[in-house]
Amino acid sequence: MIVFGSHSGEGIKTDADGLVGNKCNQNLWVYTADCMPIFFADKSTRNVATLHCGRKGLEKKIIKNLVKIFDNLGTSRDNLLVAIGPAISKEHYLVDKMTLKEFYRKAENRNITINLTEAEKDPCFSDSNYFKEKNLNQLDLKRCAYRQLLNENIPNRNIDISNLCTYKLKNQFNSWRREKTFSRQWNFICT
Repeated sequence: MIVFGSHSGEGIKTDADGLVGNKCNQNLWVYTADCMPIFFADKSTRNVATLHCGRKGLEKKIIKNLVKIFDNLGTSRDNLLVAIGPAISKEHYLVDKMTLKEFYRKAENRNITINLTEAEKDPCFSDSNYFKEKNLNQLDLKRCAYRQLLNENIPNRNIDISNLCTYKLKNQFNSWRREKTFSRQWNFICT
């Protein structure tokens, strides 16, 4: 669910994976561990938004839904800047084949048959012998988010992606997959 910042005030608990700024000088905060914080800013109107986005958010097309909100605010795709913050890297985000197949069906509206040849061709996952023996596949959430942004006609030049991995950088980030912690990173954007 995506809500406007004014609907998420002090003392009010709102469960949402997206916040859209609808007032001047509004701070939007999102906390993440291994999921991606994704920030949006319209350089013309100065409207901003933030998402907490992981595998399920990508499956539910949360990026597409947020871009529709920006469309309703009169944003031009050429003016929309997007930054994907630190999140788990594909090397550390391992899923079974059924989860991966379901992800592709929902997130990209396509059915796939997973085999080594196809896996080698697709940049969103790889299937090395080690992972194949364990029946696990790497899933690149950042790459998939990037593809969804491109599908929404956000220009490549307007998208920035952090290469920092929350799982790998133990002394800098909290990671649910690494240590099952409830600690999180706070991420924010201001209008």
